[in-house]
Amino acid sequence: MTYVDRTLNCVDCGTEFVHSAEDQEYYAQKGFVSDPKRCPSCRASRRSMRENGESFGRDHAGAQGPREYFAVVCTRCGNQAQVPFKPHMDRPVYCSDCFRAVHAQGA
Repeated sequence: MTYVDRTLNCVDCGTEFVHSAEDQEYYAQKGFVSDPKRCPSCRASRRSMRENGESFGRDHAGAQGPREYFAVVCTRCGNQAQVPFKPHMDRPVYCSDCFRAVHAQGA
């Protein structure tokens, strides 16, 4: 397959960046099926934040910010847990260990 340079827009900063033919070939070899969404600068910034332990939550308006966690009691074992979503009273909430166990049984 022949690749040609393509111009894309970064979802974070909105600038245009080139997704080179060489990068496209590399992505294909790695099995990536979609184009990059961020320019090299924003990707490096996110990588740096991730290496420093920062998370990437999004608020309801789509803006990035630190992820909010909620304290819950696990429905299965009764231990305290933190979850990255606001729990609903009509659905069970599990700690990490119980979540893995419940989903392993269902798979």
